[in-house]
Amino acid sequence: MKVLLIGSGGREHALAWKLAQSPLMTEFYAAPGNPGIAEHAVLVPVDVEDHEAVAAFCKDKAIDFVVVGPEAPLVAGLADRLRADGLVVFGPSAAAAQLEGSKGFTKDICARYGIPTGAYQRFNNAPKAKAYIRAQGAPIVVKADGLAAGKGVTVAMTLDEALDAVDDCFEGAFGAAGAEVVVEAYLDGEEASFFCLCDGKHALPLATAQDHKRVGEGDTGVNTGGMGAYSPAPVMTAEMVERTMKEIIEPTMRGMAESGHPFSGVFFAGLMITAKGPELIEYNVRFGDPECQVMMMRLKSDLLPLLLATANGTLDQVDAEWNDDPALTVVMASKGYPAAYEKNTPILSLPEAGEGEKVFHAGTALKDGALVATGGRVLNVTATGGTVAEAKDRAYALLDKVSWENGFCRRDIGWRAIERETGSDKV
Repeated sequence: MKVLLIGSGGREHALAWKLAQSPLMTEFYAAPGNPGIAEHAVLVPVDVEDHEAVAAFCKDKAIDFVVVGPEAPLVAGLADRLRADGLVVFGPSAAAAQLEGSKGFTKDICARYGIPTGAYQRFNNAPKAKAYIRAQGAPIVVKADGLAAGKGVTVAMTLDEALDAVDDCFEGAFGAAGAEVVVEAYLDGEEASFFCLCDGKHALPLATAQDHKRVGEGDTGVNTGGMGAYSPAPVMTAEMVERTMKEIIEPTMRGMAESGHPFSGVFFAGLMITAKGPELIEYNVRFGDPECQVMMMRLKSDLLPLLLATANGTLDQVDAEWNDDPALTVVMASKGYPAAYEKNTPILSLPEAGEGEKVFHAGTALKDGALVATGGRVLNVTATGGTVAEAKDRAYALLDKVSWENGFCRRDIGWRAIERETGSDKV
């Protein structure tokens, strides 16, 4: 098969690494890719925002299958444009991608189909949003409605924090994404990420993971796109997975089909496991980043047939097999992230990864033949182990061999799972 992968981040490097292992693959391209992805695919300098250019490339190379990694091209309708040419595409239509593109859309689907989630209201102006917040009190959650690269969410523990978050949205901190605001109830519990392939009629549960969103150790500081993750998430027991499928995934799949927007792609359900059970925080319509990195390390099955079955509507004919060993990834980010950071800082060397280890490139480029950091989140240093504690030790041992002066990381990734393993509160 001739395959084109869209994207350039750590998630796409993990997908490329796994897809390249498929015996079905004959030619593999990535647009625009990154230096890590270049180990597995031919990089093509196509602007993925230019849907006509992507379509022309697919025609020129007789591409059989397109895998869209990031959310922005999906929300912008790239999958629709390519399907119009008869291409097989992994990723939802623009209409179905509203599940991530509009938090209000998702909340409305939840309300309509009885999907457990926090109570909410939608607002298109600051005074009404603030009046509602004052009436509800804190803690409370304020979200920019649109795509804000994982940064448009404020879990406000005080009224002032919540009111400031409303101002940020309506004063343009998140661009067009903040033109509408969703204010919702604070859910108390433990967060988990749940992934499930869906072809519009059938759903295949994949793996669970737990992400560390806050920039600081002990889950302190501002939210980021994710500073590290591990899989599986111990809080997602077999019973919790079954309940998530029955109470959240299946009604969403049914609701999207009934709404005229059948969903084909991957459901990434951000969950809060509360005293009541699983409740939906939000949907994403692509693999998580950095959750994808740990999932791909654990996936035994060939990824390509799974994604192809999703795109072709034959998901009931395939299954996914997983390694029991946990995987853990630590994000190395540019100093200053998620606020302003210096770009093009040199990464002098990366370590040789052993069995069950991998350094995924998330925000790197080659400048004059030298590797530089171009993004906020730059490397995902990943390892497996017999326990989460062992995976963590291996990942940090590998990370400590990275020679990059401008990088920083959290040193406590996996702390919740390690507490469970050891019965101790020591990381």
